[in-house]
Amino acid sequence: MSASGKARFIPVTQPALPPLEDFIPYLQQIWDSRQLTNSGPFHAQLERALCDYLGVPHVALFANGTLALVTALQALRITGEVITTPYSFVATAHSLLWNGITPVFADIDPLTLNLDPARIEAAITPQTTAIMPVHCYGHPCDVERIQAVAERQGLKVIYDAAHAFGVRDGGGSVLRHGDLSVLSFHATKVFNTFEGGAIVCPDADTKQHIDHLKNFGFVDETTVVAPGINGKMSEINAAFGLLQLRDIDAALVRREAVDARYRAAFAGTRGIVCLPVREARANYAYFPVLVRPDYPLRRDALFERLRTHGILARRYFYPLISDFPMYHDMPSAAADNLPVARAASEQVICLPIHPALTEADVEAVIACVTDPAR
Repeated sequence: MSASGKARFIPVTQPALPPLEDFIPYLQQIWDSRQLTNSGPFHAQLERALCDYLGVPHVALFANGTLALVTALQALRITGEVITTPYSFVATAHSLLWNGITPVFADIDPLTLNLDPARIEAAITPQTTAIMPVHCYGHPCDVERIQAVAERQGLKVIYDAAHAFGVRDGGGSVLRHGDLSVLSFHATKVFNTFEGGAIVCPDADTKQHIDHLKNFGFVDETTVVAPGINGKMSEINAAFGLLQLRDIDAALVRREAVDARYRAAFAGTRGIVCLPVREARANYAYFPVLVRPDYPLRRDALFERLRTHGILARRYFYPLISDFPMYHDMPSAAADNLPVARAASEQVICLPIHPALTEADVEAVIACVTDPAR
């Protein structure tokens, strides 16, 4: 119980928020200018600041990550079939259906839980036009092998990088890979703008085209060049993003400390497997563990036990996307096509990780996992 007498819960994630008084000056500028949207000054500032922070050439801001995914597919004129993962949030596949594209699910790698490049190649048909991998939990895909498949087969690659803000591999930002990468700035993400998203663009022409698409296709007051959508980020969201960017490095340091404490605690816990971290710079967006059969409890029993103790862990990602009714009748959704993804969805549990976790919170989570009879 908290000091107020109310039950206290430890959420799986919690948005990092700056002091409210630090946001007031930004709001005052918006009130003074009366420009609330339509690519105002804060919008332009945040795009530039994100390019600098992430080490990418161009960023197009969006109202949310799902609109950014939908628009990325439009920008590359993707049709037919797209190979993607069943092990993700539903927005990944939904963005394809919204564009009249058929998702084709391929299985995942058992170590990274990202799309298995060998299974991608096996799923290609004459109707395949692109690959949409996900950097699951912020851990980079096997980008070299995926790019090699794409080049051999003449396919586009759009990365759903919703989890991968700030992640770097040996060559720089992981967002530089593929034809486009798409970010989410939802409140649950490492970096958030309340709601928001972005497309990382390789060149100025691509960014200009995407900027037209996210504003109804308008080039100027009288010229419309494409059937665009209203995907623009507001000035309030952009201003909040600028403020959030100020404190992002401190938030990542705290996340890393929680990650390290969990790994040390679970190293000797039979049946609990932590996913390896291989990237040059991780963002510690999630802390997934696999609950193997030699753990004393099944995954769902551990999930319920944690909740009994006020620890709101999540089964990311369960069910698989391919299990939902709009997908489960597709041939690629068959259980025997996705054995690794199926096993992961039945074993994974994401434990709380965010900057607001106290040492006592972390130790409470560890105690529940390491001593299931407690």
